[in-house]
Amino acid sequence: METTQGNQASWNAHAYQAWLNRFGKPEEAAARIKKDPAKRIGELYKYAGDVRQKRIINLLGSNGSKAVALALLGAEVTIADFSADNERYARELAAEADVRIQYIVADVLKLPACELTQSYDIVLMEQGILHYFQDLRPLFDVVSRLLAEGGRLILQDFHPVSTKLISTRGTTANIRKHKVTGDYFDTSLIEKEVAYSKYLDRNALPDAARKVRLRNWTLGEIVTSIAGAGLYVKSLEELPNQSCAAFDKGIPKSYIIMAVKL
Repeated sequence: METTQGNQASWNAHAYQAWLNRFGKPEEAAARIKKDPAKRIGELYKYAGDVRQKRIINLLGSNGSKAVALALLGAEVTIADFSADNERYARELAAEADVRIQYIVADVLKLPACELTQSYDIVLMEQGILHYFQDLRPLFDVVSRLLAEGGRLILQDFHPVSTKLISTRGTTANIRKHKVTGDYFDTSLIEKEVAYSKYLDRNALPDAARKVRLRNWTLGEIVTSIAGAGLYVKSLEELPNQSCAAFDKGIPKSYIIMAVKL
């Protein structure tokens, strides 16, 4: 509980300003998304398919950029996230894109009972989500209670090889050196700076507000927790760094799991 409250406080510190710095004003960001909403969804789009009239909930959906893109493609979208700062940017983004989204400011493990009615077609989770949980099983139990029969979980997150095992040192002649410095099976919490802090002046946040505590999971732990919640894992795709300037090609940087509620 203490860790969750600390992480929540950090995400409510200056996230709105960080998104302004990163994406620009909501009207500017909305204009870019409207040009090609499918592109904004990225690799997840092929797993989502035709989303017209689909009910989708984006757990820890942050600033709403993917939710707004899905809404532009015809989906009925809900975001659940514990940051009011994120909600503010997401609602303004949706208004500028002329779409409607529902935003629930809550711990996803404590969603309102009216949401846990097995009525969603897709639960979407992406990039930097699972490490905020110290136990994955309750999270995927919530996912199961959200999904209708035949509904899909689409999860994209950072690959454990990159988060738990490999460290990258500086560049020499455009070459980065990778070393195995981590313990893949380490279960301890680690302290890091909140993700959006890189878009702020370092003096904008006090040290305490910059810190979050995270638990990095192995791929086996993740798949087992999903299956343990009664979801059928249909595919696991491992992806390299998608950046054209990537110096770490050949190392998995993220993965996508698609699972179905039977």
